[in-house]
Amino acid sequence: MPDGEVLLDVSGLSVRFPTSDGVVNAVDDLSFQVRRGETFGIVGESGSGKSVTNLALLGLLNRRAANIEGTALFKGRDLLTMPPGELRRIRGKEIAMIFQDPFACLHPMYRVGDQLVEAIRAHERVPRRQAAERAIEVLAAVGIPKPRERFRDYPHQYSGGMRQRAMIAMALLLNPDVLIADEPTTALDVTVQAQILELIDRVKKEFDIAVVLITHDLGVVAEVAQTVMVMYAGRAMEQGPRQQVFGKPLHPYTWGLLESIPHVDQKVSRLVPIEGAPPSLIFVPPGCPFHPRCPHRFGPCDQKRPEFRDRGGGHAEACHLSADEKRTLWAERQERFTRAAV
Repeated sequence: MPDGEVLLDVSGLSVRFPTSDGVVNAVDDLSFQVRRGETFGIVGESGSGKSVTNLALLGLLNRRAANIEGTALFKGRDLLTMPPGELRRIRGKEIAMIFQDPFACLHPMYRVGDQLVEAIRAHERVPRRQAAERAIEVLAAVGIPKPRERFRDYPHQYSGGMRQRAMIAMALLLNPDVLIADEPTTALDVTVQAQILELIDRVKKEFDIAVVLITHDLGVVAEVAQTVMVMYAGRAMEQGPRQQVFGKPLHPYTWGLLESIPHVDQKVSRLVPIEGAPPSLIFVPPGCPFHPRCPHRFGPCDQKRPEFRDRGGGHAEACHLSADEKRTLWAERQERFTRAAV
């Protein structure tokens, strides 16, 4: 496990949205820590609560429409109970976020440079010329070619990869301690995806920050994350060091995710999808929320909620199966998968 300073300590986070159809349990009793110098990957299917978790931490959910419980300590201060004015001063300056769609986040009617300058001057009282020079320096740092010229361009004059780099530049302008990246490689081709991931990893090391990486792509997490949390139906199913979660997974949901992606070194006639679909967050199944789709469910799975427990070395999971049963079942599944690849 990373041994840097704990920057973000989330405990018992729950987010619920009352609606006319019932209460949407978007996040349910989530706990995790993010340390300086670490990339913390949050992975799961669409609708598992990944993005809502981080929107709640940043105060970007309407508190009149969402019931938020738990604590989220950032340098000892609770983000969830912080006055809006104080949270605004932290958001963007100490905790920055790269959103999923950069074209929707960059105003089409303003030059990219003007938007970067505005982001600086919203938090610091500096002359516009000084802010512009800093913005140009950061554009160069994230790999924008001819940054002084591109500073004057509009978002539509940037390619998709360049817009994503501009969003990363905006996030780094004020030297934050935590960078939250929400699906930063969505809609980018494979080559540009690799460049963006490499860039995020490089700036993490150069600026000595923590990165929270939200994605549904296991390959992305395997590439850059040191710690991985697997979410399902608003809950954490498994969490631990990347090598443990990918090499010795403990939860049947993680097994299903790993088996449902293609492997370039194996000739498989077809992928092995997880049967069924994620549940409605209004009607989350009792017990383990994954039990209706789990081929290994038994007695208590549909009645008793499994405890999320550390099984050693910081590797935690929530499943009723014993450690011996998990080892045997995972070995059998790997053997079947290998035979199918021959």
